[in-house]
Amino acid sequence: MRNVYTVAQVNAYIKNMFTQDFLLRSLVVKGELSNIKYHSSGHIYFTLKDNGGAISCVMFRSDASRMTFRMEEGQQVKISGTVDVYERDGKYQLYARKVELDGAGQLYEKFEQLKEKLAEQGMFSKDYKRAIPKYIKTLGVVTAPTGAAVRDIINISTRRNPYVQIILYPAIVQGDQAAASIVRGIETLSEMAVDVIIVGRGGGSIEDLWAFNEEVVAEAIFNCPIPIISAVGHETDTTIADYVADLRAPTPSAAAELAVFEYQRLLDDMADYEATLLHMMNRKLQGYYDCRDALKRQLQLISPESRIRDRKMKAAAYSEQLQNCMDRKMSTYRHRLELDIERMKRLSPLDKLNSGYSYVANGAGKNVKHIADTTVDDDLNIYVSDGVINARVVSVTKEEDN
Repeated sequence: MRNVYTVAQVNAYIKNMFTQDFLLRSLVVKGELSNIKYHSSGHIYFTLKDNGGAISCVMFRSDASRMTFRMEEGQQVKISGTVDVYERDGKYQLYARKVELDGAGQLYEKFEQLKEKLAEQGMFSKDYKRAIPKYIKTLGVVTAPTGAAVRDIINISTRRNPYVQIILYPAIVQGDQAAASIVRGIETLSEMAVDVIIVGRGGGSIEDLWAFNEEVVAEAIFNCPIPIISAVGHETDTTIADYVADLRAPTPSAAAELAVFEYQRLLDDMADYEATLLHMMNRKLQGYYDCRDALKRQLQLISPESRIRDRKMKAAAYSEQLQNCMDRKMSTYRHRLELDIERMKRLSPLDKLNSGYSYVANGAGKNVKHIADTTVDDDLNIYVSDGVINARVVSVTKEEDN
């Protein structure tokens, strides 16, 4: 009858086999990091993979504390450790004691060290970033004389502004001589006093782009008095030159768009500005016209001429009112005079004379009413309706009362 084993027994047997294998007790495995998890306990869990397979890995806190860099996705590493079985899960994994960057990973570590060094020196500070001129006449380009990068820069620049002058410095952008060539290109275009310089190349691996991670290139970009746009690789590629440059473009094509203004858009903007300016000027002039008219009306109201004219009109009105009052008053007095005349006529002695009566006055003009008012030989004047009769008193006879 066959023996029946528990799962734990099988896992223990397999673990014992791993333990007895001298090769698995100490080996170095290289591959690419993925699925990295930094646990709160301090342990690190990750997967090491290559084109043929993958293996789970764990690095305990005591070993992780000696790490000189932080593990990230995609890093190429060499791991020293032991392959063993975790009995509970029946899973074998690589227990890492030491992790080193391998190949590109070493370059990445070097990249981080230089980045930290230059950052401490202040070469990445925004205080030193120069503004890119909005309108340029000359564009300097430091890149390879052939390839998609230079074609894209030239095509886009001339399409956006056919009048811009492009000065190309044909630099070596890959290999041992690349850094020195790029530095010479920057210095040469700086001496030519171009308006903006684009420094870059097309995409590639970190090894292909390494010239733009050299310290001498960073110093040349930082010390250049001309604003520099970096355009290295694809959008996901980042180099030291990107941090030091005044402006980073994700691609060479984008760098050309950032450096060269669009001429047609400038013409359209100028037309819009002209229309806006004319509209604002018309509004401003209309406002001045309205203000002028208001001041003119106000001046007319407060001017001496207007006041005099108003006073004349008031004086004419007063004169007319006075004349009307005088006419009414004269009419009243005239009517009253006519009544008085009629009344006087009825009382006048002359009116009596017309009725056949006469009026006798002495030489002094005093009315003679009684015989005592005259004496013999007094001259008298007798007034009748058509004249005066001169007479002399011959005698005076007093009538006796009956």
